[in-house]
Amino acid sequence: MDYQLKYITPDIKLSSYEDRLFKTEVVFDHHMLVWFISGETKIIQADESHVFKPGDIFLIPRNQLATIINYPKDGLPHKSVVMHLSTDRLRDFYAQLDVKPKVVSTPKIVRFGSHPLLKSCLASLIPYFDMQEEEFPENIASLKITEAISILRTLDMGIDDVLANFEEPHKIDLATFMERNFMFNMPLEKFSYLTGRSLTTFKRDFHKVFHTTPQRWLTQKRLELAHYQLSKKNRKPVEVYLETGFENLSHFSYAFKRHFGYTPTAALAEAGH
Repeated sequence: MDYQLKYITPDIKLSSYEDRLFKTEVVFDHHMLVWFISGETKIIQADESHVFKPGDIFLIPRNQLATIINYPKDGLPHKSVVMHLSTDRLRDFYAQLDVKPKVVSTPKIVRFGSHPLLKSCLASLIPYFDMQEEEFPENIASLKITEAISILRTLDMGIDDVLANFEEPHKIDLATFMERNFMFNMPLEKFSYLTGRSLTTFKRDFHKVFHTTPQRWLTQKRLELAHYQLSKKNRKPVEVYLETGFENLSHFSYAFKRHFGYTPTAALAEAGH
């Protein structure tokens, strides 16, 4: 995969790749402001999906589980400028303001289309990625990030409820969380963190609720979802495995046949009758 990342600071990067697709399942530690230059991106969350096209600008809140599938398109690489809005930097920004954010239980991805103010701010970073040996001045990077935050606050009156909320995940209902998020192929450490538990406590609570191990339960739930997508929604195996938490198509096919006794293709064929 021809995948390139260029950083001008630890918080500002340009990503580009030209392969067929690139899939990742993530929980971002920081809010991510993304300007999408070319290609196509599909972001799948527990209760909604988004498709982003060239020119789109959007904010992905921190600590939200998501499957991200990036595609080159129309002969152009998948290319985007990404700005991390770190908790430390946001604390510094909001320390000068009298803001009392409301609690947002599950912040949503925020779309800004191709707003000229945000586009101008992010496009102005492009020339800096061509700097070879000169170090990008931290004071300029800080100004650019501050500018972006200020624009976000101008465009969205409710954005403070997301950006100025510095709470870490509290202990939440494990069963509800896992039923909503089982399709994300994340380490158990991430699941435990997002439910407000240590890994040991997570495994113990999980067994009390589901009477099995997290690994077995996750595999079964993902296979059941995949079977539903194949047999009821008539979707192809190559589409289904990406969105149900499996590493690759061969692993998915093996696990599916072992569990159901027939192949994903057979399940799809049955749906056609």
